[in-house]
Amino acid sequence: MYRISKENADEIYRAMEQTKNDVKVYRRLQAVFLRFEGMKNSEIAKATNFYPDQIGKLIKKYCQSGLSSLLVDGRKGGNNRNATAQEEKEFLKQFEDAAEGGQIITVEEIAFAYDKRFKKKHKSKSTVYYLLHKSGWRKVMPRSKHPNKASEEAIEASKKLTIGLTN
Repeated sequence: MYRISKENADEIYRAMEQTKNDVKVYRRLQAVFLRFEGMKNSEIAKATNFYPDQIGKLIKKYCQSGLSSLLVDGRKGGNNRNATAQEEKEFLKQFEDAAEGGQIITVEEIAFAYDKRFKKKHKSKSTVYYLLHKSGWRKVMPRSKHPNKASEEAIEASKKLTIGLTN
């Protein structure tokens, strides 16, 4: 069981005053401060919209690592775009023009050009697949054979029938 002293509570309260504009940091500090005031995790959860388990982890983090551990967000973030929407649109325009001209475009080509243009080296093509999906592109492949193609016997029979008609 982790306990928060009066001195620690004063430190947290001062930090709360300084971080009122950063809602996420303020909520973490508030959760730890409410524990000092004697509230249970379930009560703190209702007041801060954290899960009770999360509150326990925040308090443990504070007691082990201090105030600085609550002031930073440990998440890595997910919005790691390499280009703006406009840049992506301009980038895909070259491939769109080629595809409309009848050229077959592969993901490998697009991935190579993407890495070169945005100076990135991707191990997988998922970034390009995501970009194409987001831009409304779809996979179109030529068929290896027509689905309603006649059998070889029917083709040969048809040739025999048409040979006499061409003279």
